[in-house]
Amino acid sequence: MNDGAMTIPHPQVVRVYATTQDPDYDCPWQVQRPHSSSGSGVLVSPTEILTGAHVVANATFLQVQKISDPNKTIARVKAVCHDCDLALLSVDSPDFLKGIPPSDVGDLPHFRDKVSVVGFPMGGEELSITEGIVSRIEVQRYSHSQRHLLAVTVDAAINDGNSGGPVFKDDKIAGIAFQKISGADNIGEMVPAPIIKTFLQGVRENRSVDIPGLGIATQNLENPQLRKQINLPPDASGIILNAVEYGTSAWGVLQPRDAILEIDGLPIANNGTVRYRDRYRTRYDVVLANHFIGETITMVIWRKGQRQIVELTLAPYKRLVPRSLYDTLPTYFVYGGLVFQTLTHNFLATWDQWWDKAPSEFVQAYYYGISTPEQQELIILSQVLSDEVNIGYPHLFNESVRSVNGQQPRHMQHFMELMEAAEDIIELTTSSGHLIVFDTKEVKAATPRILERYHITHDRSLKTT
Repeated sequence: MNDGAMTIPHPQVVRVYATTQDPDYDCPWQVQRPHSSSGSGVLVSPTEILTGAHVVANATFLQVQKISDPNKTIARVKAVCHDCDLALLSVDSPDFLKGIPPSDVGDLPHFRDKVSVVGFPMGGEELSITEGIVSRIEVQRYSHSQRHLLAVTVDAAINDGNSGGPVFKDDKIAGIAFQKISGADNIGEMVPAPIIKTFLQGVRENRSVDIPGLGIATQNLENPQLRKQINLPPDASGIILNAVEYGTSAWGVLQPRDAILEIDGLPIANNGTVRYRDRYRTRYDVVLANHFIGETITMVIWRKGQRQIVELTLAPYKRLVPRSLYDTLPTYFVYGGLVFQTLTHNFLATWDQWWDKAPSEFVQAYYYGISTPEQQELIILSQVLSDEVNIGYPHLFNESVRSVNGQQPRHMQHFMELMEAAEDIIELTTSSGHLIVFDTKEVKAATPRILERYHITHDRSLKTT
């Protein structure tokens, strides 16, 4: 890099160009057409660029461009955490970033701190720098992952193209811009420095960078009669546990009607909040982003009139209906022209305003469904590819499968095993009470015909869970 280039402000900020190809959850055996987009990133080591996970999600080809050079170089994803919307890129050319000083990651800013949002927003080619003030620090819903994690709100514009770019405070990275608040002007949010540090530490230590989940459904304890019902002492506060997801951190440790009084050393108020870093009152699960999968955290609980201390080994986040999925293809199975999938947020998103337009059964499962040993995924019949073998069934779509020959499928792999184990007749029952019956020999004969007619290469996804 020449000496003149060193006078450019923030030379460590780069533009990220992505070609992406998203899965098609309407037709899960194919993908949508490729499209191009751009975002921003920042150099955090001599060879690594930090950006947003949504900038590179489902990417098939990546390039980065420096402020000082019109040429681009090929980049690759080194690590990604879709939970907290962060990704780390490396570049193929060893000299491309030579001479550019990496940026250090700072600390969590304070209210009213002045920050600068730096990146390449839409509407121009040059670097943009906007200034703002930190206006809020609390747990927010990350639109990319649907997870609730700590976020910092700033009153500075964060537009398309800014995403993945740094937010500086005193020349250190205070956050990574990742979303703007819909319907508001000049209000954006950034992934804060503590989450960035944990992500980078996980990459350096070769750990899983996914953020763990507790796997619990809870209710606040603000109602006096509710606290009295579980004999909670007057000087205690917390939340009551309603359900535990199978196979999660809390499974086998916590029980329904336990009151959780403290988490990771932080007392929980009756409204479900803790005082994070002795400064910010926010949701109790804010502590999860400070830990890695496999670590243990301590809880103080109230169970059957006694205060107890328990330890949870943190496991991956898991729900009956998975939240937003990226860099993976849908799980599906075509049988007799009936297309079966696992219900996911991605499938729900095929409806505009899915929370209002999608089948109520699916919406209810998304918000309130709990994974159990008997049902770890919800198998749905998403569409029917018309053929003589399924005459009379084409209207039986957008329902879940209740049983296969009398057995409830636990997950997609189990569902396929039940279907393929049937020797003569298969009886399926759906959530609306409909009965679907197939002769297995007729289905076997019809399968090649159906696949050819609808241009489907495989009757199932190549990888199932």
